[in-house]
Amino acid sequence: MIVITPVKNSLETTKKTIQHISQAEGNFDYFIFNDFSNEETTTFLEENSKKLNYQHLNLAEIVTTPSPNYITVLRMAQKMALAKNTHLLLIESDVLIEKKTISELAKLAESLENPGMIGSVTVDTNGAINFPYKHIKKSDGDLFVTKRSLSFCCTLLTNKFLEAYDFETLNPEKDWFDVSITKMSRQLGFQNYLSNALPVVHLPHSSRPWKNEKYSNPLKYYFKKYFLGRDKI
Repeated sequence: MIVITPVKNSLETTKKTIQHISQAEGNFDYFIFNDFSNEETTTFLEENSKKLNYQHLNLAEIVTTPSPNYITVLRMAQKMALAKNTHLLLIESDVLIEKKTISELAKLAESLENPGMIGSVTVDTNGAINFPYKHIKKSDGDLFVTKRSLSFCCTLLTNKFLEAYDFETLNPEKDWFDVSITKMSRQLGFQNYLSNALPVVHLPHSSRPWKNEKYSNPLKYYFKKYFLGRDKI
C-alpha cells in the first residue's frame, strides 16, 4: 500500500501523525508531501525521514503553484499506487491513527464488496465523534455503506477505483477534492464505506488554522472563501 500525508506547517501535530504512522502495523510505503511549509517544518521533515521511515517529497522543488497543491499530491500519489498495483491511503497531518488502522483498512479493501473508498470515522481525544463526521452515530454500526462524502482525514482509495478514475481529469480550479472524488466513486459503481470500528483522532484544521474561522468568525471565513478564492471544494 501507498500511504501519504500532505503537510503544510502545523509541526507539532505533524510530528504526532508521523510518529503514529511509523509505529503502525502493515506493509506500506510512506510518503510525506511537503506543500511549501516553513523552514522549521521543512528542516524537520528532511532530517527525520530515515529515522521515521518515510520519503519526503518537497513540492517547492516540483511545482511553482502556491499552496494548497492537493491536486498535484493526488495525481502523483495515484501514479505511485498504480505503478505498484496497490491501494492508496490518505492520512492528514492532524490525524492520529491506531497501530492496527492501516493493516485493518487493507484487509477491508480485500474483503468488502466492490469498495471504492473506505474511511475511518474521526473522534476527539475523548473518543467522541467529531468534525467532519458529526452526522455519524456509533449506532450506525461498525461498518456501513454511505452515500455521504468521505473526508480525506483517513481514507483508503482502492486500486480498482484508482484504475477507473484518472485524477488528471480533476478540476484545477478547486482546492479540495474529497467531495468530488467520493461522488465519482459512486458514479462509477463502487461502494463507499465508513468504519466506526477503526476510529482515528482528528484535531480539526490544525494544519490550516484559518479554516477554524468557519465556526469562530464565519463572516471573515466566507469573505476569504468567496472574495479571496480560498477553500474551493
